[in-house]
Amino acid sequence: MNFQKISEDVFYVGVNDRTTHLFEGMWPLPYGVSYNSYIVKGDYLALIDTVHAAQGSKYVAMVEKAAHDRPISYLVINHMEPDHSGSICAILNRYPNIKIVGNSKTAAMVKAYYGIEDEQLKIVSDGDTLDLGGGKELKFVFTPMVHWPETMMTYYNSPECGGVLFSGDAFGCFGALNGGIVDSHINTAVYYPEMYRYYAGIVAKYGQFVQKAIARFDNVKIDYVCSTHGPVWHDEVSEVVGIYSRLSRFDAEPGVVVAYASMYGNTEELAEAIAAELSRQGVRNIKMHNLSTSHLSYVLADVMRYNGLVIGGPTYCNGIYPEVEHLLTALKTRELRNRYVGCFGSGTWAPVSSKNIKARIEEIKGVEIAGEPFDMKCSATDADIEHCRQLAAALAEKVLG
Repeated sequence: MNFQKISEDVFYVGVNDRTTHLFEGMWPLPYGVSYNSYIVKGDYLALIDTVHAAQGSKYVAMVEKAAHDRPISYLVINHMEPDHSGSICAILNRYPNIKIVGNSKTAAMVKAYYGIEDEQLKIVSDGDTLDLGGGKELKFVFTPMVHWPETMMTYYNSPECGGVLFSGDAFGCFGALNGGIVDSHINTAVYYPEMYRYYAGIVAKYGQFVQKAIARFDNVKIDYVCSTHGPVWHDEVSEVVGIYSRLSRFDAEPGVVVAYASMYGNTEELAEAIAAELSRQGVRNIKMHNLSTSHLSYVLADVMRYNGLVIGGPTYCNGIYPEVEHLLTALKTRELRNRYVGCFGSGTWAPVSSKNIKARIEEIKGVEIAGEPFDMKCSATDADIEHCRQLAAALAEKVLG
């Protein structure tokens, strides 16, 4: 059982999932994922969030062991997504007198998902506190749309380890925990790329709300960030908050993502020529993605990280190649900003891909078209390669400028 002590009054009771292949049925989990839950001990015990229903029986046994047979008085629900609320009924079966603590939006969802009766609910407002006795107190801070409307965070000023923020999905990442759970006890290198991918896939649309949530804690001492996915952050709190802050503002590093599709290799030749010229122009961070083989989550993670993007593909049924269309839809959904974007295309008898891609890019209000879009007919000529160089030079000027 993976219950671990963070301090004398805070315990980790999360679980690892190394079986699920796709998170939310969409996002690959090459390193698995953790579902994190916590216990805060005062005179009364409070459980913070639960875990995926598939691990409910293991989870309840771990909670019992961590609680040392004391009853759990409160279950605080920071976020109702089923990977965190799925074991509520299992906890209720073991602790029938427990009070479920959440806001009014939480209450509506917990009733709709699990049929919980009003008498088991304790509704809190923004800024309310919950006295656990013995000088232990939880404070609730509402952070709506990070990334559901009911989301909130719970702050605990521990006499032993300082300010502890139970942050829900915020500051989370993919990746199961391998032994240790606090960053000071593990090598965290694998989690940072997974943090970009997690943010890009799940949180990116809600950047303005992430900014508002971070601002709520500007003058609050935070020694531990206890997210519902990934490590407990202690030594690296500032780095993690900094990444989320930059991503939520759509700040980016100089670099270019070349995202393309190619049916028979001709369009790919243009992508390679563009990348080569970007390198000659001094761009050092260049990420190539064949959209037919790179999963969207990896493409989006790089788009969130770098300030330049080139999108290209063949004309398909007088429109946009499906994998290119998928990327464009994802970028619009996430309301991408502060990026320079170039586009190119190809076709055999009626090439219109770059025109259609440009039209879709122009629907995203926060980006700027760089260079002249162009289409190749059939296979690349010297003139087509020159178009590639010109597009790359124009993009490099913007990206490096």
